[in-house]
Amino acid sequence: MTGSIGMTIKETSEQAGLSEDTIRYYEKIGLLPRAERKANRHRIYQIEDVETMKPITCLKKRGMSLDEMKPYLDLARNDALQASPEVFDLIQSHKRKIEQQVASLQQIIDLIDSRLVRGNFAAEGCSLPEEEKRMPNAPGANRSVS
Repeated sequence: MTGSIGMTIKETSEQAGLSEDTIRYYEKIGLLPRAERKANRHRIYQIEDVETMKPITCLKKRGMSLDEMKPYLDLARNDALQASPEVFDLIQSHKRKIEQQVASLQQIIDLIDSRLVRGNFAAEGCSLPEEEKRMPNAPGANRSVS
């Protein structure tokens, strides 16, 4: 980091955990504001820019699409959550989905723990609803756990 002068895209990439190409793409589609430029046209970023980028990785890991993120990130920059009930509802809905995923994962952990304590992994039915049994989709794959 180069202090008040700002950071290069490479430094920003390292700080934010996003590739340089990803940062450029997010700027291009309007997910991130356009970076300031030096006289030589190189992008220059401030720590505030990095702080805007960090939630993107987290939200992507939680299954939120880039389109779903945009209103949230716009709002995050302006700190006006109360002024946008639609975004508030979107975030609440996404939070509920994550809580359901956590509960499902905890059931799986509990099952594994009980099998480890018993010392065997004898087959038993899964108590998760069918909808929750699906494995996360890899690109081009459509699998479910039986």
